[in-house]
Parts: sequence; C-alpha cells; structure tokens
Amino acid sequence: MATLTEWVAGARPRTLPAALAPVLVGTGAAALAGHVVIAYAVLALVIALALQVGVNYANDYSDGIRGTDADRVGPVRLVGQGLAQPANVKLAAFACFGLAGLAGLALVGLSGAWLLLPVGLLSIWAAWGYTGGERPYGYAGLGELFVFVFFGLVATLGTQYAQVLRLSWFGLLGAVGVGAIAMAILVANNVRDIPSDTVSGKRTLAVRLGDRWTRRLWLGLVLVSALACGGMWPFAPWALLGLLALPLSWRGARAVLGGAHGRDLVPAIASTGLYEIGYAALVTVGAFLSR
Repeated sequence: MATLTEWVAGARPRTLPAALAPVLVGTGAAALAGHVVIAYAVLALVIALALQVGVNYANDYSDGIRGTDADRVGPVRLVGQGLAQPANVKLAAFACFGLAGLAGLALVGLSGAWLLLPVGLLSIWAAWGYTGGERPYGYAGLGELFVFVFFGLVATLGTQYAQVLRLSWFGLLGAVGVGAIAMAILVANNVRDIPSDTVSGKRTLAVRLGDRWTRRLWLGLVLVSALACGGMWPFAPWALLGLLALPLSWRGARAVLGGAHGRDLVPAIASTGLYEIGYAALVTVGAFLSR
C-alpha cells in the first residue's frame, strides 16, 4: 500500500505550475478588461489544479497497466512500481475529475459563463484521453498540442471569460505565452523518456522528432513565450516584466541544450516549471500596474 508521501509524489507536484500560471495570467487579463472577481479566480484555480493532478494519476494508471512505466527514471509511478492498486489510482484520478467538474459547475452557475460548460466537459475528456482509452492521443505525438490548448488557451482565456464575460488580445497573448512554457515542461519530460518510450512503443512527439530536434523545440517554445510577452506591450507596457523571469529557465537550458540524459534532465523540468510561475506572476503584476 502506497504511503501518503508516495501518493503526493505520484501527483507530480513539479507539474502544478502548469495549472497555476494560466489562472494568474487570466486574472491579470480580467483586470485589464474590467475587473477581478476573486471568488471566480479561486474556483478556476481549483479546476486547473484538480485537472492537473487528475491527469497525472490517470497517466500513472494508464501507463502502468500498459507496462510503459516498467523501466523509467523520474517521479514515483504508483502503478508501474507496484506501490498502489491500479483501481485505487484510477479512482483517485476520477475523484480529481469529479472535483474539477463540481468546481466548474459552481463557476459557471455563479458567473453566468455558460459557454464554459462544454469546454469544461471537453477538458475532462482530454485529461483522461491523454494516455487512457483505446486510442490515447499522448501515444500518437499529440500530447504537447493538447497541453498548449488546455493548459494555455482554455485555462487562461476561461479564467478571464468567467470574470468579465469577454476576451482580449492581451489574454490571448498571455495564453500563448504560458501555453508555450507548459509545452516546454512536457517536452523536457518526454526528451528524458525517449529511450523507454521507444522500447514500449509510445510514439510521443519527442520520439517522432528525435533527440536533437526535441531539444531545439524546447528552446523554440521558450522563445515563443518571450515573443508573446513582447507582444503584450501595446496593451500593458508593464507586462514586459515577464521577461525578467527568463533567467529562471537557465538551468533547464543548460540541461536540455547541453545534451543531458536520464536523471540529469529532471532539473530541467523543475526549472521550466519555475520559469512558468515567474513568467505568469510578473506578467500578472504588469497587467495590474498597467490598468
């Protein structure tokens, strides 16, 4: 039976910046577009965190029963390492999806943003379908695209829309910025797993592109986030503060671009996540200062 510490590790805390960052930027976009509703922002954060933890448990379950987690480096694998029963990990995933659904219903009901209801249902489907079901899209090289869409565009613009019932160019640029960094987190993770994924038949984007081009993709995504930040200047000049977060990605850049492999790439995931949090926080502060 898995301990509480192992369950927490199985939730993969290093991925949680991908849930917090879009809510921060979406709230900053709402501030520029009109006003902030703290209660709605908190509900959006609960949804994002529950979906992130849920997808991590769902991946643990699905990869574990397929045998693709049998020989990996990195975080704890509850099913793959035999620490927890698969049924219990699956139950934990669906409990998180249920929490996200309840928080989503509350957010939609309070804000009147009924357009977000089908978007929320699609988000839960995407969280499960990453590695679950008969045709998981994560095994077909589409994981990064879905991360960009749901932890970039949907989470950021959904947070803004729930608070002001409209979108903005600033919100879109912010969504592209945090979405690109969220993709970079997954790219750093998947370049580490190329050897094991290749053996297990998991055709991630990293496996398809190969080691060299995947590392270049990581760099390109970081550059996209910087360009998106620069594009925010006409709408919120102080949002350029987000560029000050770039040094936080330096440790990740050294590992990814320096050719690190295996466990030596684990710090790159944490560094990229730290960059995303710093980027989102500074862009959000810049949005409030530019009101």
